[in-house]
Amino acid sequence: MKSSETHLRDFTTDARVLLIAAIAVVVATAGLFAGIALLKLIQLATNFAYFGQFSFANLKLQHTPLGYAAVVVPVIGALIIGLMARYGSEKIRGHGIPEAIEAILLGRSRLDAKVAILKPLSSAISIGSGGPFGAEGPIIMTGGAIGSLIAQMLPVSDNERKTLLVAGAAAGMTTVFGTPIAAIMLAVELLLFEWTPRSFIPVAVAAIIAEVERTMLHLPGPIFPFQGSMEASFTGLGGWVLIGICAGLLSGLLTQMVYACEDAFQKLPIHWMWWPMIGGLVVGIGGLIEPQALGVGYDNIADMLDGRLIATAALVLLVVKAIIWSVALGSGTSGGVLAPLLIMGGAMGAVLAGILPEATPGFWPLLAMAATMGGTMRAPLTATFFAVELTGNTHVLVPLIAACAAAHAVTVLLMKRSILTEKIARRGHHLVREYRVDPFALTRVREVMTAQVESVPATMTLHGAAAFLTAPQTRHPSFPVVSEDGQVLGVIDPPAILRWRRAGEHRTTTLGELLAGGKLTLAYPDEYLEGLSDKLLMANVSHLPVVAREDARLVGYVGWKDLMRVRSKKLAEERDRSTLLGFGTRRKKQDAVIKA
Repeated sequence: MKSSETHLRDFTTDARVLLIAAIAVVVATAGLFAGIALLKLIQLATNFAYFGQFSFANLKLQHTPLGYAAVVVPVIGALIIGLMARYGSEKIRGHGIPEAIEAILLGRSRLDAKVAILKPLSSAISIGSGGPFGAEGPIIMTGGAIGSLIAQMLPVSDNERKTLLVAGAAAGMTTVFGTPIAAIMLAVELLLFEWTPRSFIPVAVAAIIAEVERTMLHLPGPIFPFQGSMEASFTGLGGWVLIGICAGLLSGLLTQMVYACEDAFQKLPIHWMWWPMIGGLVVGIGGLIEPQALGVGYDNIADMLDGRLIATAALVLLVVKAIIWSVALGSGTSGGVLAPLLIMGGAMGAVLAGILPEATPGFWPLLAMAATMGGTMRAPLTATFFAVELTGNTHVLVPLIAACAAAHAVTVLLMKRSILTEKIARRGHHLVREYRVDPFALTRVREVMTAQVESVPATMTLHGAAAFLTAPQTRHPSFPVVSEDGQVLGVIDPPAILRWRRAGEHRTTTLGELLAGGKLTLAYPDEYLEGLSDKLLMANVSHLPVVAREDARLVGYVGWKDLMRVRSKKLAEERDRSTLLGFGTRRKKQDAVIKA
């Protein structure tokens, strides 16, 4: 029997991905209309709350005739959201992305219809009543809920349902910002928790379809055109890295502020339904100080990129926006984090522009926006492509990735978790966002098996086997049974002996007779551990004989401890250090001696 590896491929994806991609087209269209509806709802809620008009006109919050009475508008909006969360669905609280991640990892990608309806409605009320949030988090949650609901009506697996959930989220984000590539990257860096064609292709299809459809509907894109750039130089590189470091520090500060506020609300002796009202009061007061800090604030982004926001105004906007955003988000109201991060990061960039190398007006705020977003969300690639697509400017790609990488390095080194995963961790779940190739998929059985195998003959009696296994000199708990011609008949261990004795088998019965006709599971030297682990699980055994494919003769023995050694080896590759001449190795050995 010759070894055949025709089943081994770069990817395990099959033609079913085409069916899921076709379903993703439907999900994308539904997500598109959900996104448009959300944007219209926000405008409607804003006009009604601040101007008393039931219209979709583009009215500005700072022009409201309410005066000081405007401070109560966010409070009323927060009260409505608190009631919706308590008596509707608690899942509408927060900014949406952590809830989507939790549903993917822990809830089998199942979201109910309540979320699909109440999340955009509550977000529209929150943002429309002055909440300093963006629409992207809620629409990601809403698009994901739509994808999940469609998937739940079809015969799909959990992984396929996850893919459709994320496809809906990507379509929703594309609808709001016109950034299909960034939406795909967001799926890869934050939502899918894998990198496979079976998930990437349908998500890419959904994002592209949403972009084509929004273009046909004449939605703007790019929504913040920017043509500025900066000539590459070492001086410029220093500025790019510096703005990234500052953005990373700002990311850490903002994350700490949000969860410090959440901890403070947890200590209040009132039901969480009332917390958003307190957050709404802070938002209202902040709006009196700086009206530009209220709402989605897209005008602020445009002003920063055009260079119209002076440093002092940017500093006030940064401080007020950071305070009201962190308090409101910590109170558990509904709204997104992406647009606020862009505004706060951009404001920091406008403040620092005066001490950084000379560049086109708006260049430093743009880098700071992307770096703050990438650092806070721990998604540097998403932030880089997001900024490029928002502005339609590919000339700033290298400065953007430099700033985002610097911010990412700062937040990874300074913070255990991001603003997204911290919420999940507080609910008792730990996430690892480092994706590597499984060492089981790279290691063959022959690399870990025991080649010098101790076996027992098929002619050994049941009584002899029991005596052998219980003898003091026996070193192992199980042994392969081999016939006279070298063929493996099975494996014996104490539980097997006990089962045969309880079944009434005579003590003189040979092992060959006892194992005759039994189901035999074998491993092969060229087999990968990925498949071996499945064999061990399905057979419910801890060891398997390894036989040659050519003649089925015993060539080794492998067990679960051998698999665990592979894991230990990978850890050693991360931990142990050495130099070309071996100096590091000697130091490592000296350290081991000292510890001993």
